[in-house]
Amino acid sequence: MPETARGAATRPPTQRSTRPEAPLRITAPHREVLEQVLDRWSLQVLETLCERPCRFSELRRAIPAVTGKSLTATLRRLERNGVVERCLLSTRPVAVEYRISALGKSMREPIEGLLAWSAQHLAEVEAARARFELG
Repeated sequence: MPETARGAATRPPTQRSTRPEAPLRITAPHREVLEQVLDRWSLQVLETLCERPCRFSELRRAIPAVTGKSLTATLRRLERNGVVERCLLSTRPVAVEYRISALGKSMREPIEGLLAWSAQHLAEVEAARARFELG
């Protein structure tokens, strides 16, 4: 097998399809949206809200590692991008509930695809990390 600059063996190139793949076109707006809806806490917030609408304190309990400040910023970002809706409840005192929007629900399939990919390739990723750490 050929070797990389670090001396590790590499796999021979695999056969590619004869059909050309369309190039990825990742623009600044794409990056901005993905950074805002797939950041550190957003996936956990979306996972929780997919189950049912929640009040702020319920989200804090469901995601104990998040600070109040980070949760507030995450919810505002998701609301700004139309992924989460903030609803005022007509209770005394007035309460706020967060729920996933129709746009947020449309993200489920692509996120499930990423999760399936990561589950399928987790061992390969961990092996690559180990090789990298060994230098």
